[in-house]
Amino acid sequence: MSDPLWREPVPEHDPEIGQVVSPGVRMMLAGMIVIVLVLVAGGTTWWLYAQKPVANGTGIGERVAAGPCDETLLHVVAAPEIAPAVEEAARGLNSGNGCGPIEVTAQEPAVTALAAEQPDVWIPSSSVWLRIALVGGVNAYRLEGGPIARSPIVLAAPTAVAAKFAKGDQTSWIRLMNGVAGHQVPAVTMPDPLHSSVGMLAVYGIQTAMERSTPDEGIAQLRALTLRSRLKDASADPAELLRRVAAQSDPDAVANDVGVFPITEQQLTMYQRGGNTVALKGTFPTDGLVEADYPFAISTSTKQAGLAERLRAAITVPAITEAGFRAYKMPLSVELPEHSDQVLDPAVQWAQYRALEFQVLLLIDSSGSMNKPATDKTGRVTTKAGLLRQSGLAAAQLFGDETSIGMWTFNTPAPESPPHTEMVSFGPITGPLAGKTRRDALAAAITGYSAPNQAGTPLFQTILDARAAMKPRVKPRATTMIIVLSDGTDAESKYTMPKKTFLTRLAKEGDAQRPVPVIGVGFGPDADMATLNEIAQVTGGKAIAAKDPADLASAMAKAFLAAHTPA
Repeated sequence: MSDPLWREPVPEHDPEIGQVVSPGVRMMLAGMIVIVLVLVAGGTTWWLYAQKPVANGTGIGERVAAGPCDETLLHVVAAPEIAPAVEEAARGLNSGNGCGPIEVTAQEPAVTALAAEQPDVWIPSSSVWLRIALVGGVNAYRLEGGPIARSPIVLAAPTAVAAKFAKGDQTSWIRLMNGVAGHQVPAVTMPDPLHSSVGMLAVYGIQTAMERSTPDEGIAQLRALTLRSRLKDASADPAELLRRVAAQSDPDAVANDVGVFPITEQQLTMYQRGGNTVALKGTFPTDGLVEADYPFAISTSTKQAGLAERLRAAITVPAITEAGFRAYKMPLSVELPEHSDQVLDPAVQWAQYRALEFQVLLLIDSSGSMNKPATDKTGRVTTKAGLLRQSGLAAAQLFGDETSIGMWTFNTPAPESPPHTEMVSFGPITGPLAGKTRRDALAAAITGYSAPNQAGTPLFQTILDARAAMKPRVKPRATTMIIVLSDGTDAESKYTMPKKTFLTRLAKEGDAQRPVPVIGVGFGPDADMATLNEIAQVTGGKAIAAKDPADLASAMAKAFLAAHTPA
């Protein structure tokens, strides 16, 4: 790949890394242990497999030291892709018989991080692993110099597919997300972020890109999960993906089988050197470019610090670049945060996400109070209805293709008016409706949304009717729910009823075998949040306040996110 992002090297600070893990990170890692134990259980087979070079057609050979040797003094664990270069440097310090004081083992960082015993030297594929290793404070690491290598996370795809979401060797996560949502990109495959450095760093890059795309945290989270909901595979192994691609001779088959996937530039470079039939192009996601950095971390408890420093000096820049790595940081790359929680939080959420079938009915208040003036976050004066149109378009893109959805508005512009009107009939979001998809029809209905003046708010009757409409649709292995947005209370219509009567009916008409939770978004300072909370309590739903009308986008995002993460 050409490198328009290259810059001259700059000096790097060499901090010490203490293995202090925050309580939040420990809780997340406790959840990771069960998953990663699967890796540990299969570690013996994997380690034996890695003992000799593999002629796998990808141009990548894996190998580790043949050891252990009796004279081993310094135990080094390195990420598999950089282990050969480290072993080559160690060979120059060991005796000629293949043994010596330095033993190098290739191991995925997720396994090393949870190991009871830590090595004298650890070279993981990301410095983040140094902050999350579970060693109970017994060991700590200090960094010897800057990272010995770097490799940015790139998006790899067959050349024809790359042209659909990239220009030259640059692209963005936002562009990829739009390409997937619009079905221009056939498939996206990702590694599990709790098993793989590539997956963990890619998810952090995605989260960074989405945060840069909007000042609203809720909308950023919504957009990240929009991409997550459309993945073909969310737990692929990067090296295995390359083997699958190398075994193919048809680029179209690769596009449909694997499609686009993140990988380190070094792994892609080695694939390209392998002379494989299907050409892969790598592009830099400049809105969230994250690098795998390879820190040389020396245990503070080792008695062989001097030997470790000699090994560090023996790993030369030419050897690193020959192995496909970079020696210096790219200028647009994102700085990894000091607190591991900021990387692990989105990784855990991403890994726990499940693409379940959802059945959702949207209830949108279109009473006269929605025409009251409001100011958006840019300072532009509009109305509450105007803010709804803005935020609703973003929210309409959250649901995956497995969702069925419908939309009602509720108001009473005249005494004889019904309590609600069906704007989008209920059905599969990808299904046809009036010459377009239901997703497009939903976006059009939100764009054209308006509220007549002097219209009442039949909130209670609409919720009761919606519950009755959705109960027969409840089915196994699907989540059925109602999302209601209102800026006021139940009032000014012939359907108005005492709250006690409404809540009694709501509870009586509920069915534990066919639950239909209600997620209520209270819009504006006059919203009756007490009532929305009572509705949520009775139905097993959630109440979300948007006191400032400019926060509606965030509230809508939270409502949709709650729909994807039910209690």
